[in-house]
Amino acid sequence: MAVPAKRLAKRPAGRASGTGLMRGLALALALGLFGLAAPAAAQGMLCPALPARAPLPREAQPEYLADPGWQGGVAAVSQQLAATDVGRARLVFLGDSITASWFPLIYQQFYGHRSPLNLGVGGDFTQGMLWRLEHGQWPVALRPQAVVLLIGTNNAQYSNRPADIALGIAEVIRFINRQSPQTRILLVGLLPRGADASDPVRRVTEQVNVLIARCADQRSVFYSDAGTMLVDGQGRLPEQLAFDRLHLTMVGYAVLAAAMEPQIRRLLGE
Repeated sequence: MAVPAKRLAKRPAGRASGTGLMRGLALALALGLFGLAAPAAAQGMLCPALPARAPLPREAQPEYLADPGWQGGVAAVSQQLAATDVGRARLVFLGDSITASWFPLIYQQFYGHRSPLNLGVGGDFTQGMLWRLEHGQWPVALRPQAVVLLIGTNNAQYSNRPADIALGIAEVIRFINRQSPQTRILLVGLLPRGADASDPVRRVTEQVNVLIARCADQRSVFYSDAGTMLVDGQGRLPEQLAFDRLHLTMVGYAVLAAAMEPQIRRLLGE
């Protein structure tokens, strides 16, 4: 039975005002200038997938998901790739709805000058990403300098075992390394979800992050805990940053982008 795909929450009809925009950009600039989210030190073994265990869990095997929304998103990305000169892409984003839904203004401000390519698909799971990468959504000509990888929150929503989710993420890393060994990967830890630290999914995501941080070798894979910038000192995730306590607002994307910016600059040699 296919894992049910997460239903995407609709954005509120009203978006941030001009004042909200200016505050978001100011916050982003402030975070970027202070160089937050420096690379995490590699911990222990390089990756949960080394060595891979047999048999691999479902999360670490390619699977064509049954959700029509996901299937439509995959078709849209395939159409995008067919119309794109992927050889010119310097920075690729891989992920689920959080990646697919970057606010255009924030995306353009931070990445428009970097030949970006967004391959996010709403409702994606680790196994779904593995399927689509192996079925044409990592073209042979795609050789970016860097990939921003953020995947796994949908797996965590359905209480999958953290070790299995981490292994699925590690398999995505292994795929990218095989296809494009020179590409450097910014592995972003799963973002916090739920209103506060008591949310049960929050605990799963935190356990996954502890495991995937071990994938960082500071040569080809770098870990970012940028999501910690979205919560306050008590672990609360305000709706001003994530309107449904998962999907980000424009200000939330500004915070996320600013937190990742120092590492992205280093990976691109800027």
